[in-house]
Amino acid sequence: MSIKNDLFLRALKGETVERPPVWMMRQAGRYLPEFMAIRDKYDFFTRCRTPELASEITVQPIRRFGMDAAILFSDILVIPQAMNIEVEMKPNFGPYLPNPVRDQKGVDNVIVPDVNVELDYVMQAIKATKELLNDDIPLIGFAGSPWTILCYVVQGEGSKTFDKAKEFCFTNPVAAHQLLQKITDTTIAYLKAKVNAGVNAVQVFDSWGGMLSPVDYQEFSFQYIQQIIDALKDETPVIVFGKGCWFALGDMAKSGAAALGVDWTCSPRNARFLSGGQITLQGNFDPTRLLSPPAVIKKMVTQMINEFGKDKYVVNLGHGILPHIPLDNAKAFIDAVKEYGN
Repeated sequence: MSIKNDLFLRALKGETVERPPVWMMRQAGRYLPEFMAIRDKYDFFTRCRTPELASEITVQPIRRFGMDAAILFSDILVIPQAMNIEVEMKPNFGPYLPNPVRDQKGVDNVIVPDVNVELDYVMQAIKATKELLNDDIPLIGFAGSPWTILCYVVQGEGSKTFDKAKEFCFTNPVAAHQLLQKITDTTIAYLKAKVNAGVNAVQVFDSWGGMLSPVDYQEFSFQYIQQIIDALKDETPVIVFGKGCWFALGDMAKSGAAALGVDWTCSPRNARFLSGGQITLQGNFDPTRLLSPPAVIKKMVTQMINEFGKDKYVVNLGHGILPHIPLDNAKAFIDAVKEYGN
């Protein structure tokens, strides 16, 4: 089925476009009053597991702002849940895993599930979302990188350093690699199922990749992301976003990924240089900059597009949108891209 607005898919292919496409990481969520109304009625994982809620949340920002792509409302931690690891989402705290995996016995208890059974609710949410979108714009499916999932599974909660996760990898590398491989196998099956259910592209979020040194990044993160790219690139475009991973852009560019996400600490010029200048880049507006006045946001977005260049580029934030961003400011960000070149 052809997508009416295929700007995003064309940018991922590196085609010449009249303007770059735009979407925002975490656009389906906590800055929208219509999202908060649903959040007040249903807890987090109920929203993820109920297809009509997940699909409604996914399209809310599209109705309001008209982005060029939708991203399915879900969470990276549905993967460990499916792998026999308990995950809670605590209000005002974030993810909490009461039984973190920290030894060989823990790794042995982790299963590689049948994703079509354990994560069927995600596939149903994709089908429901595709109906609501009516092929107007593409739908993005996503997963966390194996390393980023390991961080939560071993640490047991969010962290500024993920010291326990790193300690596990460095003191028990055999068990760590077994765990990473189980997560990778599950993630590949999960993303393939998402493609079969109807997503038009996938994104791998390596949110905590920047916690590792370049050498450790290759060993504990990127080799597993590479497996995911290899398994999916012939079926769908794969975007890889590694926060704080500017040092890996050169390797990422050779990986077969369709596009690379860049965070706001790397200038457009450096991102183009480090990635070799041939691959589509996505990013990289500082999410906190959306607190600037709308006129300033528009000027900065235009400058950002000029620096990246309008082709082989997807306008986005350098990380997820923050909860307290005014709606007018989010609108200014999207509008600046739509008005580009006019």
